[in-house]
Amino acid sequence: METTDTPSSLPPLPDQDFRKVLCVVAHPDDVEYGTSSAVAKWTSQGTEVAYLLLTRGEAGMPNPPEETARIRHAEQEAACAAVGVSSLEVLHHPDGVLQPGLELRRDIARAIRTHQPDVVLTGSWEVEFVAGLNQADHRVAGLATVDAVRDADNPWVFPDLVDEGHPPHRVRWLLVGGHTRPTHGVDVTGEPLRRGVASLEAHGEYLGAIEGHPPPAVILPMVAAMGGKRLGVEHAVLFRAWDFFAPPPLLGDPSREAAGEAAGDTAG
Repeated sequence: METTDTPSSLPPLPDQDFRKVLCVVAHPDDVEYGTSSAVAKWTSQGTEVAYLLLTRGEAGMPNPPEETARIRHAEQEAACAAVGVSSLEVLHHPDGVLQPGLELRRDIARAIRTHQPDVVLTGSWEVEFVAGLNQADHRVAGLATVDAVRDADNPWVFPDLVDEGHPPHRVRWLLVGGHTRPTHGVDVTGEPLRRGVASLEAHGEYLGAIEGHPPPAVILPMVAAMGGKRLGVEHAVLFRAWDFFAPPPLLGDPSREAAGEAAGDTAG
């Protein structure tokens, strides 16, 4: 897979001041492929974490869609419990054919205004991401979330949300998991990684329907060890991070170009 990233070291994400995190993904299990280990660390520090799933994942198994949706919702609830997440909202956008557009942006902006997080986390919208070719729903979810972060802060976008009692809210951090050019890492060595593994294991029926899927206790530590090398720890989860409270980078700044984005440029 072609990537512009380099194996240079990364700084730790300054997550000690995180108050509330909203994770926005397309499907049940999307957070569990590594990111949930970081969630486990955050909840252990007292950070409130909520999940917004845009679909029920009903097209992800051979079972009839309604049966699959019930299975995956129950598995997601168990996965949330494993990492200390008590707020789970699952929308009913169609799985497999998630549509970009204003309706999706409005739903995400509504959740941002409801939860009022200082951090929004989503997945990569790249066509080629760290695991290969990215799935269509993942790409749509990521881009819609980027737009919704700004929508949530603008009183003139979706004014009906204000009428519903959801005033604008400004997010400080946008984190993207699975990005080919990460800027920061989170140390998940030890208990956070163990809880992250347990959260993926909670999707037992779903994983059992995927032929040849490696055990979570094998794949997650392997990926986290790769991230750990970048952060200088045993195991880490990597993110591309934007800090909207930081001054914007100057275009063409030679010092920024020389330093390299992967060395810790939070503006991206």
